[in-house]
Parts: sequence; C-alpha cells; structure tokens
Amino acid sequence: MIVIPAIDLMDGKCVRLTKGAFDTSVIYSDDPVEMAKTFATAGLSWLHLVDLDGARSGSPVHLDVLASIKSQTNLKIDFGGGLRDRSSVTRAFEHGADLVSIGSAAIRQPASFVDWLHEFGPDHIILAADVRDGFIAVSGWKETSTRPLIDTVAEFVEGGLEVVMVTDVSRDGTLAGPATELYREVKARFPDLFVIASGGVGSESDLADLRTTGCDAAIVGKAFYEGKIHLTDLARHAPPTWNPRTC
Repeated sequence: MIVIPAIDLMDGKCVRLTKGAFDTSVIYSDDPVEMAKTFATAGLSWLHLVDLDGARSGSPVHLDVLASIKSQTNLKIDFGGGLRDRSSVTRAFEHGADLVSIGSAAIRQPASFVDWLHEFGPDHIILAADVRDGFIAVSGWKETSTRPLIDTVAEFVEGGLEVVMVTDVSRDGTLAGPATELYREVKARFPDLFVIASGGVGSESDLADLRTTGCDAAIVGKAFYEGKIHLTDLARHAPPTWNPRTC
C-alpha cells in the first residue's frame, strides 16, 4: 500500500480541517511550496494537493501554487478542488497536475465525467468520492447528496473508472482511525479498482489496519503535521513511481 502526503490549501497556506468543516481550519505552514519541497527532499514521490478555497467557491483558486510546486520539485501531483468543468480540468493539467481529483462535478455531471475519463485517460482522473453516512458529499463537503457510494462507483466503473479516492468526511482530520470496514467493502465490491483511502489516519497502526482492507494507497495529512507519523516513516512507504494500472 502506497502512502501519500497531503497539502490542503486555504488562503495560500497549508491547513487541515476536521470533518470537512472550514471553520475548524488549523494553519501548519505559511508556505505550501516549502512544505512540498520537504516531502520531495525526504524522498517522497507523490503529493495529494487540495484547493479548499476552490472546492468552496466552485473554481480552482490556487493553480499558481500547483505550478510552483511542480516547477520546484519532482513530485507527481494529484490536484483537486473546484474542478467543475472541462476548462478547469484542462487548466489543472496545464499548471502541472499529473492526475486530477473530481468530486462534485462527477456527481452533478456524470456524463461529462465519463467523457473526461476517455479524453484525459482513466489513469489521470480520480473519482473523489467524499462520503457521509454512506452517501456522497459535494460542494466542499457542505452538502450530502442522495447518491449511495457503492452505486455511484459502480456507475463510473462501467464508464471506465480505474481510480477512486474514498474519504469518510466524519473521520477526516480527527486522527481517530480510518473507516476500515468502508474501504474493505469498496475493495471487495470492486477488486480491480485502484482504491485510495483518505480520512482518519492517526498512526502507523492505522496504516497497518488499512493494509488489511486491500486498499492500494492511503492519504496522510494531519497525522504528519501533528507528529503522529514521522516524515521518515512516510518516505519509507514511497515507491519511486506510481501507476494505478501497474501497482
């Protein structure tokens, strides 16, 4: 299982939220580019970069940060937040994203999402399935849709989906442990899907628990920033390359 560090952007700073609530933000660095350099220097290869302001506004805000990180590190970046149309997806790739994470747009425009899978390639498009009580959350987690997670993923697998990132909003940023049963269910239902777990990781033992679910990768955010998992431990899990089709 691959471990991927996260940087969440708000007001140009590196922050973390609790349970997706914007009023719980805690600033961990004023310079996300330097934070990304820290990951790269330690030997990490991949970065999960989230534009929280973009997720809230509906259009990416921090493409400049994406471009700066890409130009100053060798990190492979998956970028998400506010990617609601083809133009914003294209701009994310133009600014250096190697993959993009699509959440709200996939739910509200499923046909367009499938088109993007075909146009950009399923190994470059991640379905960001943010979940609250088994249903998909959208608009920066401010709204919960009526679409069940499993049904939604099944629909997009038929359309060519290869990579899904599942975030349990109720656990995100809590350090209380990941939703292992949720990930076990997703992986059992879709064994050929590259599944990225996100939310709740608070220790290396949590990562060990996630490995038992069959997840292919896990996002680590607050656990690193709070010193629960050290940088050397993250780097130890980082392969030199990552291709969802071959891992």
